[in-house]
Amino acid sequence: MKNKILLYLVVFMALISLYLFVSGGKMSKAKDARITSLRSEVEHLQDSLKNTQLRVLEMQYFSLENNDDALVYYDHLSLENPSSYIRDKLLETNESNGTNPLVPYEGMEGDFKINKIEVLNHKWILADFSDGKYWGELLIGYELKDDLGVDFTLIDHLLYARSN
Repeated sequence: MKNKILLYLVVFMALISLYLFVSGGKMSKAKDARITSLRSEVEHLQDSLKNTQLRVLEMQYFSLENNDDALVYYDHLSLENPSSYIRDKLLETNESNGTNPLVPYEGMEGDFKINKIEVLNHKWILADFSDGKYWGELLIGYELKDDLGVDFTLIDHLLYARSN
């Protein structure tokens, strides 16, 4: 009787060991597949990140912050960030009553105000304006004087046709 119990116990333990061995192998294969999948996803994300970084660098090509030749014009001034200073001065023109004086259109749904600004170099600014419904863009020339005054001159403009 003792021998039969011992035999059943050994067979039962062997079956449990076999089950654990097989399921462990399957788990290992599943984990390896998951690791491979995650590695390929990480590689894809790294490629996407590199592409995005290249696009950002490409977009920043025409900006005062990345144009050392244009920044030389402001070396004699005590400005830490000339681009930000010029943006602030341009946004101050929005504070006048009515449409911004640099926008050559009358607002249709309200007053046209400048929203977004990109200082391209030491002479030009690209700006977006809107009245909430209609919008357009401006090419503005500017001159930053030694007394930190800024003169703005409208070079060109466009107003987009509103589509329904």
